Amino acid sequence: MKNVDERMIKLKVKDIMTKNVAYVNPGSTVIEAAQLMQKHNVGSIPVCDQNGIVGIVTDRDIVVRNVAHGTNPQSTPVRDVMTSQVKTITPEMDVNEVSQLMSNSQVRRLPVVENNMLVGMISLGDMATNPNSDMEASDALTEISRPANPVNMKKR
Repeated sequence: MKNVDERMIKLKVKDIMTKNVAYVNPGSTVIEAAQLMQKHNVGSIPVCDQNGIVGIVTDRDIVVRNVAHGTNPQSTPVRDVMTSQVKTITPEMDVNEVSQLMSNSQVRRLPVVENNMLVGMISLGDMATNPNSDMEASDALTEISRPANPVNMKKR
């Protein structure tokens, strides 16, 4: 029987990624992105144009960059609230490499691209539910969950 490390080396992103991912374009409204998140029960939606992935919008982006500023989500384009510096991965990458990238970048989801075109998404959940990668997901979650110097909020 192979040990866990040997199985992990052979497990590729394409083996566990979610395919047929919903996405929005940069001109879509924040409300459209939020509705897609609700429909698909996800916390992030890739943002793509005709040239491929240009960003990602998360539920946190919507709250912090739109709702908290009192901006109308029905008229605000996604390009105004999305994260544009997106780390991406390829379907051929090893899952343990992806887990390390998630840990180092403190992200829970990554778009999977080929030639800059979106072909899937992988999340910690995808890794955690796969018996060959659950330890990697656990290690990544530990690193991702470390606080990043939050602002000290006092009760008023």
